[in-house]
Amino acid sequence: MRIAVFGAGGAVGSRVVAEALARGHEVTAVARRAVAVPDGVQVRIGDAGSADDVEKFSAGQDLVIAATRPAMGRESELPAVAAAMLDGVARSGVRLLVVGGAATLMVPGAGVLLHETPDFPTELAAIARACAEQLAACRADTEADWAYLSPPAELIPGERTGSYRVGADELLVDVAGVSTISMEDFAVALLDEAERPAHRRARFTVAAS
Repeated sequence: MRIAVFGAGGAVGSRVVAEALARGHEVTAVARRAVAVPDGVQVRIGDAGSADDVEKFSAGQDLVIAATRPAMGRESELPAVAAAMLDGVARSGVRLLVVGGAATLMVPGAGVLLHETPDFPTELAAIARACAEQLAACRADTEADWAYLSPPAELIPGERTGSYRVGADELLVDVAGVSTISMEDFAVALLDEAERPAHRRARFTVAAS
């Protein structure tokens, strides 16, 4: 497959690039400025917030992965980026996988969303709101072929096990109440969805097995 990754220089994006390369895919990294990438990856300078750029750099690809994340203090940019990504891929006719947030997942047995729980960190409130609007932009779209992947509560650097559980709109937790996955296995889940689409115009989530 030919895959364009927006946000390829980030923590998740870089692992997505590595996983895609390991599977033999042809990868193009799209970023606002030059980024360090593994050998064999093409780099293109473009803005995920520009529908014209998204259309330009998604044309000829089989899939686009949006792994962008705004810097602290610029969280409000995320919904606009989502709208531009959706518009751009709708024009090019290429499928879009969006790396989303966990805050809008329902907490099992609590009847509230993760960001509504009393102990949700206040410093994450802005990105939680932005991710909620990002998901809403996807769900409101009527043209693009998209899927939205929410991580569990903890998305951290770790090991690639190749194993994970899949859910829909409810936070996945283990028997100890822990909700986590490594960024490496999160990338595995994204590429599995890329190769074997199981979610069309829908949100899904994953967590460590």
